[in-house]
Parts: sequence; C-alpha cells; structure tokens
Amino acid sequence: MDQSGKQMLKGVSRSFYLTLRILPGPMRGAASLGYLLARTSDTLADSGRAPHELRLGFLEQFRAAVAEGRDPPRWPVSFLNTVADGRERRLLEGSGDLVGWLGKLAAGEAALIREVVEIIISGQRLDLVRFAAATREHPVALSDDTALEDYAWRVAGCVGAFWTKLGFHTLGNRFSISTEADLLDRGVAYGKGLQMVNILRDVGEDLSHGRCYLPVANPLDGTALAECHSRWLEVAHRWLREGERYASTLRSRRLRTASILPAWIARKTLEPLAGASWEQLQTRTKVPRSYVYKCVFRAFMSAPGSMSR
Repeated sequence: MDQSGKQMLKGVSRSFYLTLRILPGPMRGAASLGYLLARTSDTLADSGRAPHELRLGFLEQFRAAVAEGRDPPRWPVSFLNTVADGRERRLLEGSGDLVGWLGKLAAGEAALIREVVEIIISGQRLDLVRFAAATREHPVALSDDTALEDYAWRVAGCVGAFWTKLGFHTLGNRFSISTEADLLDRGVAYGKGLQMVNILRDVGEDLSHGRCYLPVANPLDGTALAECHSRWLEVAHRWLREGERYASTLRSRRLRTASILPAWIARKTLEPLAGASWEQLQTRTKVPRSYVYKCVFRAFMSAPGSMSR
C-alpha cells in the first residue's frame, strides 16, 4: 500500500485503521483495499443530498468497475459537492486509483475482494430502494428479524467470511488452529455482530433520516423500539462472543490482536445502551481513543485462548 492509500485509510477510519496496521503483511494490502472499496461504495450510497436515482446509478457504475474491470467512473463535481466530509470526498476522488490497485493484486486476493464488495453493494442498493420514500415524519422499518439478519450479512457478515478466506489464502496453516470451514460461521456471526452494534448505537440518528433497521410495527413507538433494541442487544453480544472465540483460534499475536480489537471496542460501545430508555438512546455513544490503545496493549499481552473478557 502506497502513502496515498495509507492516508485515505487513516482519513476514513478510526479504530479499523489501527486494526489493519496490526495485521500481518501478507493480509494487510488486500484487507486494506477491500475496506477502502467498501467505504467508497458506502459514501456513494449515503450521500444524502444527492438524488436517490443518481446514487443508485453511481453505485452500479462503481460495482461494474470493481467486479468487471471496467474503467472507474469520473464523478461530476456537482455530485462531489454533495459530500460534506472532505475525507470522504477525497476517497471518491481517489476511487480510480483504488480500482487500479485492485487490478495489480494477485488473482486470488482480487477475486476475494470482488466477491465481498459485490455482496456489500447489494446491501447498500437494497437500503436505497427500501428507504427511498422514508422521511423523519414517515419512517420505514425493516419488516422482520429475517430482513435485519439478511442486511447484517450483506454489509458486514460477508466481511467475516472474507477475512477468513483471505487469512487462509495468504497464510495457509499459519492463520488458525481451526479449519476454514469451522471458522467461516464464526466469522460471519462476528461481522453481523459488529454491524448490529452500529445499528443499535445509531438508532436515533437513523430514525431522524426516516430509517429504522429494527423490525417494529411502528418506528415512532418509542416503547416498542426500546424493547426491540434490548432484544437485539442480546443478539449482538452473542455474535460478538463468536468473534472472541474466532480470535482465540488464530496463531499469531498480531492476528489475534487485529481480530479481537473490534469486538472489545464494540462491547464498550454497547455498555451504555444496556437498559437505556428511548430518550437515552437518542445520544450517540463514542469510545475514547485512550480505551482503543488500552485494548491494543491488552490484546498483545493476552495468551492464545484467553481473548474473552
């Protein structure tokens, strides 16, 4: 990864930048590029000031560039001006370099990246269609638990599978004491758990934009939302435990640290949400950077098999 790639990565991530820097060298490049491509598609999908159909069209153009090797799109200045965050705008401006980087990777690594980005974009496209008519006054909720779990798989569970496949592809039997088949389910559960943390943390902010990922009959019913939130909080903890078990099977200290760090940060994020009222859920929680560094040190000091809290 060149210096511009490192700067893009550091600009659009916080704790995950640190996670990727800890990874062993053979995994680091492909994992970093996969993350940047997924963040690029997320920026395209979430540019709220741009017309809905325009975002869908640009998302498809980007998907084709990644999946089919087409020339990367050139984003109109009028669209770039709808992206308020300067770091995300620079990410879009550098998307051509990212697609070029993908074309230079070894075939096996590139295929894994294309697979996971395709799945992620399918979830982002589904989001755009599902919430096309949603507003703060008339929010739209997911229909049922199956729809929520499917969404969590598309945008994050598939990343757990990608991480596992990439680890075995690049490191072979140096990756884990478990088999790839044994780890895939745990990796998927871990990814879904991390996505559920985002959903549970951001429920108030999402609702202000008309989006409700929690499956409730009436998204404006605070009592029902709080009850549903509490139920899925338990699910998130269960999935995060799978992530901790996943990390405990990894052979190297760097791998274990990089893999367990998101779970520990996620658990810290969930702490103030337990038993919170609907009013309290309106405030978004944020993990202090000092806690992140504390987790890195603790993870490096942990012995194999002792990664759980």
